[in-house]
Amino acid sequence: MKRVSTPAGWKARWYRQKRNEAISRLTDGRINVLIATDVAARGIDIADVSHVFNFDLPRTADIYLHRIGRTGRAGKKGTAISLVEAHDHLLLGKIGRYIEEPLKARVIDELRPTTRAPSEKQTGKPSKKVLAKRAEKKEKEKEKPRVKKRHRDTKNIGKRRKPSAADAPQKSNEE
Repeated sequence: MKRVSTPAGWKARWYRQKRNEAISRLTDGRINVLIATDVAARGIDIADVSHVFNFDLPRTADIYLHRIGRTGRAGKKGTAISLVEAHDHLLLGKIGRYIEEPLKARVIDELRPTTRAPSEKQTGKPSKKVLAKRAEKKEKEKEKPRVKKRHRDTKNIGKRRKPSAADAPQKSNEE
């Protein structure tokens, strides 16, 4: 069996070369679509990118802003389209608040969701049921006498001593 060794960094150089080839094909006009991961897209500065598609919504608004920053450079218009699943719907609202611009939600007929998104009703206020439980819990706390839990009452202090003779009750011999 023959062992083949590759120099360290060979794979990274190969990936960089393939990445640069793909970018040059895009800028030359030989291809018009480039699909890249977050890591592969780092540092790409291509003029006239019209659309960015997010197939997975990023976990933070900073990463989202970095992703969509690939489009609309130098004052030009660009479009960012994110495919959002039901469990990411609240994150989409947080991203909209972060970038201080409303994000339009649309449903594509061919990609109709199988699960429902949470309702828009969520205001951050607890429900009446939760408020009632909290009030009931406070009432129970008021009724209980508060017991001090001191460390010195619970620590192991060794063998108990018998009270000294001076402290013991005296027997009377007057009978």
